[in-house]
Amino acid sequence: MYGTLEDYLLKNEKNNTSKVVKEGTKNSKFACLDYEVLKYDEELDLSVLKIVLHTGRHHQIRVQLSSRNHSIYGDQKYGGRGHGKQITLWAYQLKIIHPVSKEEMVFTSLPEKNGSWKILEGINNL
Repeated sequence: MYGTLEDYLLKNEKNNTSKVVKEGTKNSKFACLDYEVLKYDEELDLSVLKIVLHTGRHHQIRVQLSSRNHSIYGDQKYGGRGHGKQITLWAYQLKIIHPVSKEEMVFTSLPEKNGSWKILEGINNL
């Protein structure tokens, strides 16, 4: 399963949060991401998502998923599941264009498959 999430986000500087708001809300910014469900664990009722960001808004992934009742496990600010656990949000790949050589550079890092990250076992297409 895959899809695209498009929203307008409004940042609250006082409490360091953002929320989804209606288009045209003063100071809101457009946010867009693509997602793909790589695995769903029915017993834990948890999914592993691959996210591709098209914009880089404040807490974007956390806010957009939470607004659809799919908060990130361990997210104390925007979710309720996994209270007291480390947030299971990981930037596993970064691609940049080198400013001088113009060569594409790719950096990859995956968390160890223990604790909350055991759900990654058996996923080969990261």
